[in-house]
Parts: sequence; C-alpha cells; structure tokens
Amino acid sequence: MASPDFQYRFARTSMQRASVRKGFWQTVNLDPWLMLFLTILTGMGLLILYSASGSDLVRVERQAISFLLAYTLLIVMAQIPPGFYKLISPFVYVVGLLLLVAVMLFGEVRMGAQRWIKVPGIGSAQPSEFMKLGMPMMLAWFLSIRTLPPSLSTIAFTLAMMLVPILLIAEQPDLGSSLLVLSSGLFVLFLAGLSWRLILGAFVAVAAFVPIAWKFLLHDYQRGRVMTLLNPEADILGAGWNIMQSKTAIGSGGLSGKGYFEGTQSHLHFLPEGHTDFVIAAFSEEFGFLGVLILMALYIALVVRCMQIALMSRLTYNRLLAGAIGMSFFVYVFVNMGMVSGILPVVGVPLPFVSYGGTAVIILMAGFGLVMSVYGHRR
Repeated sequence: MASPDFQYRFARTSMQRASVRKGFWQTVNLDPWLMLFLTILTGMGLLILYSASGSDLVRVERQAISFLLAYTLLIVMAQIPPGFYKLISPFVYVVGLLLLVAVMLFGEVRMGAQRWIKVPGIGSAQPSEFMKLGMPMMLAWFLSIRTLPPSLSTIAFTLAMMLVPILLIAEQPDLGSSLLVLSSGLFVLFLAGLSWRLILGAFVAVAAFVPIAWKFLLHDYQRGRVMTLLNPEADILGAGWNIMQSKTAIGSGGLSGKGYFEGTQSHLHFLPEGHTDFVIAAFSEEFGFLGVLILMALYIALVVRCMQIALMSRLTYNRLLAGAIGMSFFVYVFVNMGMVSGILPVVGVPLPFVSYGGTAVIILMAGFGLVMSVYGHRR
C-alpha cells in the first residue's frame, strides 16, 4: 500500500503536469485551428490584393494595418468571458438601433445612399456593419433566457426585433447589408430549434411576399440589378458590363490560371472594382479553378471550426452565438461569389479578408473574437 507521503507527492506532481499541459493556446484563450486558417487566409488576401490593385503598395499597407488592428481586437475580445458579452448584448443592440436612426436623420449621403455617420476624431462609420454583430448577440441573449425550442410568441417577438433594424438598413438603401443582418438573426433562430414545419411555412410566406416586395419595396436600381442578372447581355456596355467582364475573367483562368500578375481583365482595367467586390474574379483569372478550390476550402474550414466550437459549449448563449457567426460568415462568402459568378444580383458585399476595406475586416475579426471567447472559456 502506498504511503501518504508518496500519495501527496504523486498528487502534487500530477497537478504540476496538468498545469504544464495547459499549453500556450489555452493560456491565451485562442483556438489554434481558427488562428491557422485566419492567418493563411489574410496572408493570401494581401497577396491577391497586391496583384488585383495593380501593385498598389499604399492599399496593401492600409489593408495590412487593418489586419493588425483586427487581430489585436480579436485577441483582446478572446480574453473576455462570454458571460460579459451576454450581459451587454441588449445594450449593443440598442446602440446599433440608435445609430441607424441617426443615419436616417442626419447621415452622410454618398452616391445616392445615406449609410454613413460622422464620428468626431475618427471619420465616418457605417452603423449597419455594427449591427452585423449586434443582431446575433441580441437574439442569442433573448432566446437563451427562454425555453427552447421557442414558442410561437417567442418566435414572433424575435422576428419583430429582427425587422426593425433590417427595415432601417434597407431604407438607406443597402440591400446587401440588410440581407446579411437578416441572415445572422435567422441563423440564431434556426439553431434555437425551429421545427421544419415552421421553416417550410416561412419559405412559402417569403415566396408569396416576393411579388409585393418587387412592386412596392425595391428601388428602381435594385429591380434593375435583378433584370441584369437574368439577362446581362441586354446591356453589355452598361448595366451588364460588370458581370460580363467578371465571367470573362473567371472563365479565362481555366484549371490552373494564367499565373500571378498575368491576369489581363484586371490589369488592363476591364474588370471593375477588381480589388474590392470583384476580387475573386481577378483571383480566378490568375490562379484558376484549383486556386478557387483552395480558397473555398479555407472558408469552409473556418465555418466548420466555428460550428465545432459551438457544439463544444454547454451554455445556450455561447452555442447560439458561435454557430450563428459561423453560418453568417458562410453567407458572406456565398453572396460575394454568387454575385461575381452571375448566379445572384450584384449587392456590393465584399469577399471576407480578401476584398480591400478596413471596416469589414475589423467587424469580421470581431465576430471571430466572440467565437474565440466561447472556445477559450468553454470549461
């Protein structure tokens, strides 16, 4: 029989080994897989941007600075327990609503859209981006304190909370952002345990509502984008120019692409917005189908990892939030690639971590900061 002395030494050594096994990633509350996928993706994004922007080092440096700020924000957010985010979720949502109302009352108008608001000492900000996080945080909080699966009254109240910011964003008008905010809310509701009968009924209701939206809610330019999607050849030199040049760039890349810096559509300026919304077309021309497969594999890996982290959590708020952020990220990618390839209308959604733009990068990375927080504090 082991002596008490030996048992004490064994227990003490086991505790020391357990603390050593904790490792670097657990200490900093970061998931190594998410960090790996994000690092590869952002590195690829800078390389793609350098070519797509015509070797514009200024743009690349600005994007690199945005990535640096975004990673800093992610690491800081990962250290904060999800319970704190749950506590402030209603506040974040209300602030987002107030900012959207402020945009409606005295926002800046650019290119016919009123989407920005001046922030003293910083510049302009787009509150609709803020709501892309505020919406899933609020709905995850609301549903986590109720019995799941949600009752009809809970679903109705949830839809009402979604409808208000979506209408404010659509009024700016910003159809792309309103759809992304809508998807982030719907995913929270879906993960809360909606029955398939209700989901089918929702699809039928949406299909019945489409003609009404087409007639009374959509702006003329939005209807024009849908008509261009259906028949881009009808106005090749006008409304159909973007999508026709994008398809040409994608198709000319073939299986393995023309090579880095060898794309003609983007470098000869046939492809519009080659470094922002249509950056995947420039990438496809240079790296071909195989390059796009690698890029899509990275995106899918990020989404799958987010869903795995959501399943690891025992708390409803954490699970709903991490899952909704992962699925919303998939929608970002799908909408951008869909509009560039001609299967969805052009709505101005950037490709995550590849398209040029600092605000979108920071908001997306903040979302992954929330997921990292769920992972790091899962115990």
